[in-house]
Amino acid sequence: MDFTLTAEQELLRDGLTKFLSTRYQLESSRAAAKIGAGWQPEIWRAFADELGILGAALPEEVGGIGGGPVEVMVIAEALGQALVVEPYVDTAVVAGGLLLRARERALLEQLVAGEAVISLAATEAQSGERWQDAATTARPDGDGWVLDGAKIMVLGARLATHLLVTATTTAGLSLFLVDMADPAAGLTVHGYRTVDDRWAADIEFDGVPATLLGEDGAAWPSLAQARDEGAAAVCAEAVGNMRKVLADTVEYSKQRQQFGTAIGSFQALQHRMVDMHMELEQSVAAVYLAVLNLTADADQRARAVSAAKATIGRAARFIGQNAVQLHGGMGMTEELAIGHYFKRLTAVQYEFGSTDYHLARYAELTRR
Repeated sequence: MDFTLTAEQELLRDGLTKFLSTRYQLESSRAAAKIGAGWQPEIWRAFADELGILGAALPEEVGGIGGGPVEVMVIAEALGQALVVEPYVDTAVVAGGLLLRARERALLEQLVAGEAVISLAATEAQSGERWQDAATTARPDGDGWVLDGAKIMVLGARLATHLLVTATTTAGLSLFLVDMADPAAGLTVHGYRTVDDRWAADIEFDGVPATLLGEDGAAWPSLAQARDEGAAAVCAEAVGNMRKVLADTVEYSKQRQQFGTAIGSFQALQHRMVDMHMELEQSVAAVYLAVLNLTADADQRARAVSAAKATIGRAARFIGQNAVQLHGGMGMTEELAIGHYFKRLTAVQYEFGSTDYHLARYAELTRR
């Protein structure tokens, strides 16, 4: 199987990598996350206006460039290597796919232009990782709908202009749009910063007006696909994280002196870094497997994505922990980049389904 990128995909990767290396600094992004707006709006505008990556996987009729899963993989890996906190996966990949299948052209055009930031609210305290078992309900109200219930860990909610909310109607699981630019009474948002310097929120709905997207009661197939697309994208992002972590660890081992010699000359530490490299290469292969199966039938897609997510979960833990250990006490300091990457690799293990969830799903799918 040929994994070679096309000339256009290489240009996309190289252009984005150059942009991030010259205009995206770790210090400024952490400052924005901790004490600022939570992100850098000017970077988001550049993603839309200068690079066009927000529409990379969306069709040309909504302003996109008509790419697909491979383009998303290339972008997500580059963003992971630079530790970008702006919500590309949540908005452009997950929400973009849901809106495309719901044929919401106007909002898609706003997304591609960088004018709309959209978060998916699907996780609940009781159902946990089983998104299909939503306790949040929706009921008709005049010409529209109203929502009642609560969601937890809504990533990017503080930055969002719109929410996509899963809710149960008399017909089944449905998807609804809530406009955050004009917040309604009954909408309560409890925001907080996550361990990896991103923003999330727990949200309560008490008679909040909403717009039905797609067919009533038929949201699960599209939602399941969006979850797999998001999982594959964060796996690619994690590969970018791990490439940077491994490269920094190898470089540090060449400089750090112990007993009058560089610690990289110690055979035991060389073996440790080789093991880290092997975990990274397995992760790359797993991501290719997931990406190339995103357009397959639902079961085949789910098996490939769960295999990748479980592989990435193991590798992220192994590479992150070993990188911190090889850096010594400096590994967890705010001043050193490695600590920030370690936190992100820890969080990635739980996004769009935990490692345990995907191991269980893979086992279930292989029994069919």
